[in-house]
Amino acid sequence: MLQKIKQWARELKRKLIIMHLAQQDKRTPWYAKALILTIIAYALSPVDLIPDFVPVLGLLDDLILLPISIYLVIKLIPSQVIRDATQRAESYEWSKERNWFGLVFIMAVWVVSAFFLYQYFAR
Repeated sequence: MLQKIKQWARELKRKLIIMHLAQQDKRTPWYAKALILTIIAYALSPVDLIPDFVPVLGLLDDLILLPISIYLVIKLIPSQVIRDATQRAESYEWSKERNWFGLVFIMAVWVVSAFFLYQYFAR
């Protein structure tokens, strides 16, 4: 059972890398690129739609929402782009510099969103 969960997590990580590589491809439609950025930001974000401390429901968004959204966005990407991204994903390594940039970007989006929500509801 634990081995299946580890395999599922590795496959999810591989699909995130494939989506990241497909997002950089010029043949990928703009709407798929926007969805890819949203999914990757949500996957890497420390903030969830349903907080993890909520029993059962907190984990369901990670276990159900992410795989379904990944499956749907991969259907929007041309098959040739997916094949090329899959081949490149085999030798892909995350850059630590990019990871820091991604973290700072995601946190900035959440801070700006929180600021505007506060401004909107504080009236």
